[in-house]
Parts: sequence; C-alpha cells; structure tokens
Amino acid sequence: MTTPLTPASAAGNPDQPAVRHPVDEEKLRKVEGAISAGLRIGVLLSVAILLVGLVVTFVHHPDYRHITGGISYHELTSKSTRFPHTVSQMGSALSRGDGEGIIVLGLIVLVATPVFRVAIGVLSFIYEKDPPMTFVTLFVLAVLLLSFFLA
Repeated sequence: MTTPLTPASAAGNPDQPAVRHPVDEEKLRKVEGAISAGLRIGVLLSVAILLVGLVVTFVHHPDYRHITGGISYHELTSKSTRFPHTVSQMGSALSRGDGEGIIVLGLIVLVATPVFRVAIGVLSFIYEKDPPMTFVTLFVLAVLLLSFFLA
C-alpha cells in the first residue's frame, strides 16, 4: 500500500515530512482486523470440529484407545481405512455421525482457512481501491482454488 504524500513532500521538500491520511490508517486497521479475525475463527473452528470428531470416534470405537506399536502413514491413508477419501464419502460419514467424517471436515476447514484469508485479501484490496493488487490477489486465489480440483 502506498503512502499518500502531501503536495510539498511529493515535490521533494525535506522540511515537509510525508504523512498518512487518518482515513488510510483506519482502512488499514479494519483490513488487518478482518484478516486476523478470519484466521482466528478458521483455526478455532477447525480445532473444535477435530476435537468433536476425535471424541465421537473414540466413543464409537473404544478399541482405538489400546493401539500399541507404530502406526504407518500408508496404513492411515490407504483406501481400506475407515476415513473418507472423497467428498461424497465424507457426506455419507457425516450423515451417519461417524467421527472419521467429522475429523475430515475439521481438516478441510483447516486447509480452507488460508484460502479464506486470500479471499479476504481480495475484498480488502477492493475496499482500499487498489486495482493492481486486487487482480494479483484474484489470480492467487484462482490458482489456489484450481489446485484443489486438479490434485
């Protein structure tokens, strides 16, 4: 964001310091507050959903508490595990009240939080009337969203 200069400082007068207009400071505070709140809410919401999912999972499967030995990442992510691997499987798991579906939903909310932050960035640059940064941030948002569908 550029600092608006007074006419004297724009002309290079060293006696006149560059000043920010109070309106710009207020806009900046609002934008930073929105971004901060969006990130906090996203992380706290995902943690709450993950905790609920863990509790539900352990209530439905008390035998999980007694797992001993090492757990392989490949076992956890294989197609034979109970965790949903597609959106439709997650929807089915959520409709049945499975803890694994709730956990996956919490992870999706956690991954979506930074994407939401970029979307807030687009709105903030529109609010600040900064077209170049609006277009750059829109491009970043488009690439992020496209990467989810191509992965």
